Amino acid sequence: MDILTITAILGAILLLLLAGGLWIGATLMVVGYIALDIFSPAPAGSLLATTLWDHSWGWALTALPLFVWMGEILFRARLSEDMFAGLAPWLDRLPGRLLHVNIVGCGVMAAVAGSSAVTAATVGRMSLPELKSRGYSETMAIGTLAGSGTLGLLIPPSIMMIVYGISAQQSISRLFIAGIVPGLLIMGLFMGYVMIWSAFNRDKVPAAAERLPLVEKLRRSRRLIPVMLLIFAVIGSIYGGYATPTEAATLGVFGALGLAALSGALSWHTFTESLLAATRTSCMIIAIILGAAFLSVGMAFLGIPVTLAEWVSGLGLSPSMLLALLTLIYVVLGCFLEGASMIVLTTSVALPMVVAAGFDPIWFGIYLIVVVEMAQLTPPVGFNLFVLHGMSGRDMWTVTRASLPFFALLVLGVVLLAIFPGLATYLPDLMLSR
Repeated sequence: MDILTITAILGAILLLLLAGGLWIGATLMVVGYIALDIFSPAPAGSLLATTLWDHSWGWALTALPLFVWMGEILFRARLSEDMFAGLAPWLDRLPGRLLHVNIVGCGVMAAVAGSSAVTAATVGRMSLPELKSRGYSETMAIGTLAGSGTLGLLIPPSIMMIVYGISAQQSISRLFIAGIVPGLLIMGLFMGYVMIWSAFNRDKVPAAAERLPLVEKLRRSRRLIPVMLLIFAVIGSIYGGYATPTEAATLGVFGALGLAALSGALSWHTFTESLLAATRTSCMIIAIILGAAFLSVGMAFLGIPVTLAEWVSGLGLSPSMLLALLTLIYVVLGCFLEGASMIVLTTSVALPMVVAAGFDPIWFGIYLIVVVEMAQLTPPVGFNLFVLHGMSGRDMWTVTRASLPFFALLVLGVVLLAIFPGLATYLPDLMLSR
């Protein structure tokens, strides 16, 4: 049986198990076991044991649950309540006014939560009722939340960057730093679109509130500013070379506990609740990583990555055409899989091809995460769409239509990354040269 036929059989089994509702991590392990046990002479049981052990004790993996826990603590520290009150006075004079609270608020929350759905849900819980009561366009309120919520995957410290770094064996510190400029670029594109939209729809943007003095703005932001300072301290400690991602995550956890205590939100209940939530999320992600690692071993024994790479290279695609093809594949995958699964499932196949085409693996990680962001807005498994469908009470078609301009802006972001790769590589290269 030829390799392409085996690949098709394994792909069909994978889709069948996922459609049947089996956990993603378990599905990947089952398919990997079938690949080794049926289609190769390799000892599947021994390889399963050694692969799970080898990929579960790495030091880089310890940063994952710590960053997740940091986000869970701050999520329960009344951050969503402070977000609107703290940002509104600073953004009310921009064209588009308080719609920018969704974008900037998601940018701040992205650095805290590292999750797209959590980012959209946390900011939306407070901003959607506020914007609706003040007369803002509901379509734009939903659209800005859907698009900006995806920043949870890109702005460091990002859980998806840790997943990619482990899967591709790349520096997590460099990935964190590489995501700063693209994250700000995407935020800038979103804010620019809101400004242009507001210029053509003045009747849908309420008048600005009264101008507040600087002291009053600072007073309203008094509980938001410490959170932003904590985020800068975490990222700055990594960029300055003072801490590894794991050490920075530890700093973040202690800082988050301190801020929660000062705000009066820290209790034994919230402490244990945040710890259990972080444990559940981390176990889910690590199970996917381990399952994908075992599946990658099975694919390597069968020679599937090499065969697929040779098949793609035989097509004679230019680097730009290769990127276009990969982008299309990832957008289609995003209709059925969530972000972590997409990354760990495809990295072993896609990375050798893009490196052979001359692309930097750190740059590819950022590109991949932006494309995964696009997948958060594609039905039927666009997680941000589900979150906003539930929060707004609007049907899925209305939510999807509201998010389309922001999907297009993410496509523009991918194009800009491809044309100007330095957007992702300049800061990591600068960090190495110091």
